[in-house]
Amino acid sequence: MNIFISGGCKNGKSYHAQELARDMAKELGVPLYYLATMIPVDDEDRARIQRHLREREGWGFETIEQGRSILDCFKPGALTYEGNPVDPNGVFLFDSVTALLSNEMFPYGEDMDLDCGQRLADDLLEFAKITGNTVFVSDYIYSEARTFDESTETYRKTLAFLDRTLARECDQVVEVTFGMKYLYK
Repeated sequence: MNIFISGGCKNGKSYHAQELARDMAKELGVPLYYLATMIPVDDEDRARIQRHLREREGWGFETIEQGRSILDCFKPGALTYEGNPVDPNGVFLFDSVTALLSNEMFPYGEDMDLDCGQRLADDLLEFAKITGNTVFVSDYIYSEARTFDESTETYRKTLAFLDRTLARECDQVVEVTFGMKYLYK
């Protein structure tokens, strides 16, 4: 089952996603993967990653670090952080669509790619098809009333497009708000 989870920052969506992925892997008897899309650029990012690693300790996750070109994790020779090959039949916690878009749209040291939305949507749909058991996590960032600069507005609109694409494709759609879970599909 593919599941899409969205919600605001620091409201429990990642923990809920971890529980769902762990339970699915246990039920199916398959490997459990955490696909980490964040590419750290400063000490705050590195501290956040370390915190997430500590929070997942003992859950059985193998970490795949894939901040860009997400389908590359299925190429022959691709390995988890622990050095094991990636089994596409496992259960994947994909955290997060938000970071993936940021990495692809604003690649560090490269030109912006404000037109990457359709390519990423295609990649995410292919990822969901290949695995069949992924919990996708994204951040709800579209309710801000103020207008931002053009590249930020493009980012927000593209994230909304990616989220709608995943919501249509996934078997279940959950919004987490202030620790409350709302099931839409």
